[in-house]
Amino acid sequence: MLNKIPKLLSPELVRVLMEMGHGDELVLADANYPGHSLNSRVIRYDGTGIPALLDAILELLPLDHYAEHQVAFMSVVEGDPTVPVIWSTYKELIAKHDKSATIDYEERFAFYERSRQSHVIVVTGEEALYGNVILKKGVIQA
Repeated sequence: MLNKIPKLLSPELVRVLMEMGHGDELVLADANYPGHSLNSRVIRYDGTGIPALLDAILELLPLDHYAEHQVAFMSVVEGDPTVPVIWSTYKELIAKHDKSATIDYEERFAFYERSRQSHVIVVTGEEALYGNVILKKGVIQA
């Protein structure tokens, strides 16, 4: 154990966060996400919802303010009546850690394509529809 590292974060995930460089992206994926078919680097967090994991990760991960948007959510597919209420929880958690972070909304297949290029996909046990999030890593500001 180490001080100040959220206990929810596994050694594997902390290592991956440390290996990420400026501009690298991390996907937090819901339980329905096809992570293994999109990327060879997948970490499983099956018993964990995204809000708790997002909060823990943002304790350590600076967001990229050189990018237009630091965070992306998967947009609702046209014609789908789903209203992703979990997005408000995500927005609160993101603002808690970075008040100036902005969010983009990616079409489903564009989101999948970004996932292919991401540094890692973390597949969680999150059951909320459209619960997927991309975080773009920034730099430590002195």
